[in-house]
Amino acid sequence: MEIFMDAALAEAKKGMDEGGIPIGAVLVHNGEIIGRGHNRRVQQGSAILHGEMDALENAGRQPASVYRECVMYTTLSPCSMCSGTMLLYGIPKVVIGENRTFMGEEELLRERGVEVEVVDDERCVELMRQFIEEKPELWNEDIGE
Repeated sequence: MEIFMDAALAEAKKGMDEGGIPIGAVLVHNGEIIGRGHNRRVQQGSAILHGEMDALENAGRQPASVYRECVMYTTLSPCSMCSGTMLLYGIPKVVIGENRTFMGEEELLRERGVEVEVVDDERCVELMRQFIEEKPELWNEDIGE
């Protein structure tokens, strides 16, 4: 599992290096990364390219049977948009790097039968804290405030 969170964190750092928001994600099927992504709202001028959405987009079209066997690894607790997309496609498990800087829709996911695991990775916490401190306006835009 650590290798997949490391990959999500590498995506988050890539996003930060590109001038974007440091949230990364990987979609894993049968122990293999099939999609990786990072928040690219700033880079692409997009309203929806959060890390999880980018990972799903980069995985390409998959049959429902594949999504039902996947695990989403994300550096930050997923927002309502990303959580809704995971619910739509029936992704049964999400592993979250941290939820101290932002609490997403974890309860909704649990209520709908998704296994939610929070690893509380200090690297993810520090990356987000640094970003929020340096760019609070951009962070507020990303979470719709």
